Amino acid sequence: MSGDETYGDALTAPFWDGCRHGELRIQKCAECGAHQFYPRPFCLACDGSDVRWVAAAGTGAVHSLTEVRVRVLDGLDPPYLVAVVELAEGPRLVSNIVGGPAAIGDQVRVTWRDRPGAPPLPVFTTVPDNQ
Repeated sequence: MSGDETYGDALTAPFWDGCRHGELRIQKCAECGAHQFYPRPFCLACDGSDVRWVAAAGTGAVHSLTEVRVRVLDGLDPPYLVAVVELAEGPRLVSNIVGGPAAIGDQVRVTWRDRPGAPPLPVFTTVPDNQ
């Protein structure tokens, strides 16, 4: 996939463009300041229509976690961890935890899983206690 191609639709293209550049992007309401994810054309907090894309810190905490032990998708060999990550800005997103074990409450940071023909996916790795 070349850098000039778009991925997704008009609403999600800024997210995927961020992924292509190693930047986790979420929406922020210009009216009330609330952050949100997944993308929407309006603010969930105030119903405002001026939502803008901003770079997230890329850090958060594991809110919920499960280990998948059966093959669900081609190219994703079990076992693997699926988590709901609560970002530092507040929104939660579903992603994978890579690089080792994790538990609810663990601090995580974003990293990227390359995919052929598509932008990288944001996945998370645990942050050691002293970092």
